Amino acid sequence: QVQLVESGGGSVQAGGSLRLSCAASGYTYSRYSMGWFRQAPGKEREGVACIDRVRSIRYADSVKGRFTISQDSAQNILYLQMNSLKPEDTAMYYCAASGRFDCSLGSPEFYNNWGRGTQVTVSS
Repeated sequence: QVQLVESGGGSVQAGGSLRLSCAASGYTYSRYSMGWFRQAPGKEREGVACIDRVRSIRYADSVKGRFTISQDSAQNILYLQMNSLKPEDTAMYYCAASGRFDCSLGSPEFYNNWGRGTQVTVSS
């Protein structure tokens, strides 16, 4: 059973940075693809970045050039470095794991393990 715990959220002003972490347990690094999703109030959950089992990476167009997804395989931690934050980045951020080979930004149902989320609030 994979367990995921996010941390690192907070409140920042526009233009600021945050680094989110997702600590994973019960998880073999090479057997899961991982993703970061976010959900703002009244909106659907959307994919932000994901990394598949051969460590290929995808980003949503809205965060390209500003966000970076990475992993520490030794520590089983997934990161999301977020720079140049905008008010529209305000949301609850979740990490997710899938036993599939590929990763997906468009289908939250692709993932079968989720953390509880960490809140990111960006003020103008």
